[in-house]
Amino acid sequence: MNSHNHDNFHHRYRRAAIEAPRQVEPMHRPTRVVASSALFSGEHEIGISHAGSLYRLKITRQGKLILNK
Repeated sequence: MNSHNHDNFHHRYRRAAIEAPRQVEPMHRPTRVVASSALFSGEHEIGISHAGSLYRLKITRQGKLILNK
């Protein structure tokens, strides 16, 4: 025999939905855009130092970018 009251469940569910804290929207900042020509300055590969590691950003023959660690 189920001892749970069906109406009590719905009452608790509705109350929780009403009392639940509202989520705050994160502030949206515009993404900073840097032209690849400004980064590469005529080269096909650059090094990027990040968190103590060196990454290589390369332009492929097809003109796509590849990032390697």
